[in-house]
Amino acid sequence: MDTDDGLIRTSSLMQRQDTELFSTEEDSSLYFTYSGGCNQLEVNDLNYEVDTAAHIPWYERLSEFKLPWAMNGNKQKAISNLSLRVRSGQMLAIIGSSGCGKTSLLDIITCRDEGGEMTSGEVLINGRPNTPQLVKKSIAHVRQDDRLLPHLTVRETLAFVAKLRLPTHFTQAQRDQRVDNVIAELRLRQCAHTRVGNDYVRGVSGGERRRVSIAVQLLWNPGILILDEPTSGLDSFTAHNLVITLSRLARGNRLILLSVHQPRSDIFQLFDLVVLLSSGSAVYCGAARDMVSYFTSLGYPCPRYCNPSDFYVDLISIDRRSRDREAECLERASVLANRFLESVQHTEDHVWKPTERSAEQSECPGPSDAADSEVVTISRQQDRLPGKLKQFTILIRRHMYNDYRDLVTLLVHGFEALLMSLLVGFLYFGAGEQRLSIQDTVALLYMIGALTPFAVVLDVIAKCKVIFPGLTSCVLFCAGHSERAMLYHELEDGMYSVTSYFFAKVLGELPEHCVFTLVYSLPIYWLAGLNEAPDRFLLNFLLAWLMVYCSRAMALFVAAALPTLQISAFMGNALFTVFYLTGGFVINIENMWLVASWISYVSFMRWGFEGMLQVQFRGNKYPVTISNITINVDGIHVVEAMNMNQYPLYSCYLVLLGVCLGFMVLYYISLKFIKQKSSQDW
Repeated sequence: MDTDDGLIRTSSLMQRQDTELFSTEEDSSLYFTYSGGCNQLEVNDLNYEVDTAAHIPWYERLSEFKLPWAMNGNKQKAISNLSLRVRSGQMLAIIGSSGCGKTSLLDIITCRDEGGEMTSGEVLINGRPNTPQLVKKSIAHVRQDDRLLPHLTVRETLAFVAKLRLPTHFTQAQRDQRVDNVIAELRLRQCAHTRVGNDYVRGVSGGERRRVSIAVQLLWNPGILILDEPTSGLDSFTAHNLVITLSRLARGNRLILLSVHQPRSDIFQLFDLVVLLSSGSAVYCGAARDMVSYFTSLGYPCPRYCNPSDFYVDLISIDRRSRDREAECLERASVLANRFLESVQHTEDHVWKPTERSAEQSECPGPSDAADSEVVTISRQQDRLPGKLKQFTILIRRHMYNDYRDLVTLLVHGFEALLMSLLVGFLYFGAGEQRLSIQDTVALLYMIGALTPFAVVLDVIAKCKVIFPGLTSCVLFCAGHSERAMLYHELEDGMYSVTSYFFAKVLGELPEHCVFTLVYSLPIYWLAGLNEAPDRFLLNFLLAWLMVYCSRAMALFVAAALPTLQISAFMGNALFTVFYLTGGFVINIENMWLVASWISYVSFMRWGFEGMLQVQFRGNKYPVTISNITINVDGIHVVEAMNMNQYPLYSCYLVLLGVCLGFMVLYYISLKFIKQKSSQDW
């Protein structure tokens, strides 16, 4: 009897500690609550299979000397007979070891599952089947990796997102107030004016950056917040503070659903509901405080001073070091899953409750007619988001804020362009006052056109994770791939349209592109003693600028169209080499075989080289010595001898402009119709 009294007193003490967890005035205040009514997420008898072959990219199948359609995969059950229900005001944690189906379940709920098939069951959001359109309107999904612009401050990051995600009827004062509320709610005031940073740029801490990612999703005030392993990569103290923040958000009338591996004990106590998964099957779904009681009733009591989450995750994990151990673990997990299904088969919410509390129900008032109309009104307001033109102006400002604040990188890029130009210029400066010979002039003009891809990529080298020394055009494609992961997330969230992003990126990079091209072209032109007439310099600079921009457009297209950085680098180098060889300098255009001559018509190297030859040689007299006779020959005859005067000068500009626009159109089509990848492939 004394033992029972002691257990009751201990239980009441733990309950008082739970209620006093946020007892201070600072922690108990809620700055930002959800007022859109009660939300409910329900999963009923879900069965989900994945095809192992679908997760192998087509290019990896080719590396095994198998055609993509000739590789057969195995159907594996990722989730089996899973049912759960969670309401606003609750935080549900999906706990399990790696490969148990946590991420698959979150992907199914958010309609982002790939390579799998839901064989039976349903996912309901407020009683309606989940669809991509419904998910975008009612669920905020925080991914495991943080994808934020490093050179923006925390407040600026949230301010730009507020302009993109909040309805147009919001005034600027209301947007600023919303940003202030979210910053206060997530305890980001102390770092509001600090740059976000990343692995290479110093900024806020890892826990603060994770909270900024949550704040980005919280800005549009969603009723359901889903997080994929938010504590991964954080130390225990930071992870604990983050889960406290999530618990506060749940108390603000939100539904919080997160996945986690093995939380420590004080984090585990913060969860309202937990689901233990083993090989895709639920072995427990109920209140966190009741989990020990449930497994104790099955004959698996948790040892004293042991973290329940650690003990029971170890209990249901599959040990695959040997076949005997694997069979034993699978058998135990299957028995536990079946016992749990039997215990909750007569319940409506699929939650196990102790006998003394079986009659208690955590009721969530169903939405009344007024609530229904309120939800509809909110949805209509959310549909009136900024148009494409407004999105463009916001994105171009965000792009310029982020890029032009990286002054060190910009200065390094400018110095690199200047150094390259000076090295080549001083090589030809040795000729002195005497004009360069025909051969040297032709070689220099082609070198200017061939080296310009270096200047193209000066502004994107810092964004590359991998740089291949010695490859000129490979660096072109790193920029696109370093941005694709962030683009992937923001497009999935419906933050803006592809059209707005396309024009903001293209036009936002024009100023630095023009400056770097000028820094490269000006010294080399005057040091080499080329035609000093101002109009000839301007014509030559315009040709170099168009060739540079053709290289950039080609790089953007290849980066957006192909799946990995390695494949993009290979294809980009192949295209650049083909255009280089068919430019008319390595081999005369008249001597090319049929296919090469066709390619030369779309080679920006050929048209830029031909235009530069006409600009420099037309109207200039060059001495030609034959035996003892020296005669002055018009330079245009030199161009004709190289078969580079077949078309007028203006056609060179038109073709270069057409090639540039053609690559830009291909880039836009790739963004629009080819699903951009996340960071998993880079």
